[in-house]
Amino acid sequence: MKCSHLFLGMTAAAAALAGPAKADQLEDILANKTLRCATFADVPPFAAPDAKTREMVGFDVDLCGAIARELGVKAEVKPVSVEARVPEVKLGRVDITVANLAYTQSRAEQIQFSDPYYLAKEMLIVPADDAGKAKTDYAGQRLASTKGSTSEMSIKLNKSEPLTFQDTASAYLAVQQGKARGMVANTMTTTKLVNESKTRGKEMRMIPDPMLFQPIGVGMAKDQPALTAKINEVLHKLDDSGEINQIWDKWLGPNTEYKMARTDKVAPLSELKFDPIP
Repeated sequence: MKCSHLFLGMTAAAAALAGPAKADQLEDILANKTLRCATFADVPPFAAPDAKTREMVGFDVDLCGAIARELGVKAEVKPVSVEARVPEVKLGRVDITVANLAYTQSRAEQIQFSDPYYLAKEMLIVPADDAGKAKTDYAGQRLASTKGSTSEMSIKLNKSEPLTFQDTASAYLAVQQGKARGMVANTMTTTKLVNESKTRGKEMRMIPDPMLFQPIGVGMAKDQPALTAKINEVLHKLDDSGEINQIWDKWLGPNTEYKMARTDKVAPLSELKFDPIP
């Protein structure tokens, strides 16, 4: 009997040290009537301050708003740096991250990803008079990107040398000033920069073969099955209704400077064909 009491005491002590079970985050969101959503601080067309109102606008801001609406709560947008997108979720400072967040194996060890809502590409742009034709021509060369991004990862995977900055504008300026041979960013950003370069600064062009393919999803805390299931349910609903396409067309579609059509559908990672980034 004494041994039994001792064992029970030790078990209780161990449980106390382990701390309380994780609260249900979805219940907290619904109770607080607020969805705290991390977005980029200044990366158009995903999220950036409106020049007139200074309110955050962009594809990711609208998607966050649509998710919040489907949950029956208000969206609280929190602009964060590129490298803070995962830590903000992991530390519980936000409920979800909607910031062009690409699936990587290292990120998946830290946070939970939703079913991806599109398959993005990392593209390399270089001065128009640069002799390179394929991404392999830039192995060992210095290429600029934002710090902590999959753009930086793709540079390393290409055996090139990353020169990183806190924002896209600084990375682009480095190429314009000759401090880097090229710059890597997502297709939307590189398309915009190439178009702008035709009338301003040093003209740029895009290398045709992608540096990297990457599924983009919503980031959430691990061990929150109810929240994960609900976010996936909402994404599929928004996709089936055509609302994600409407938001896409507003910011990235044929009538924008990016002129990109969204052909992807919300689907589980297991159904996508891609090489996971470490």
